[in-house]
Amino acid sequence: MTDPISRDDVTHVARLACLSLTDQELEAFTGQLANILSHASDLEALDLTGVEPTSHPLPLVNVLRPDVPGEPVDRDEVLAAAPSVEDHQFRVPPALGGNT
Repeated sequence: MTDPISRDDVTHVARLACLSLTDQELEAFTGQLANILSHASDLEALDLTGVEPTSHPLPLVNVLRPDVPGEPVDRDEVLAAAPSVEDHQFRVPPALGGNT
């Protein structure tokens, strides 16, 4: 059986990805990628007739509570607990490092 990927293939992919690989790395990656492709061909050979596609092995159930509006919080109480307030709003440090 021929290797599923050659050293030249790995060199080509590395060049496309703008990677500079040493000879030792090329040897290692060629073997690793060959193993990955071999495993992928093993998966392709499986008979999946009647198997439903799924993204999770267990049935998922929504565990979130219903989105029901509650009592509003008093704005003045919340602002009283804030470390800094300006113009009846939270004052936060600038995100881009400005001095304002």
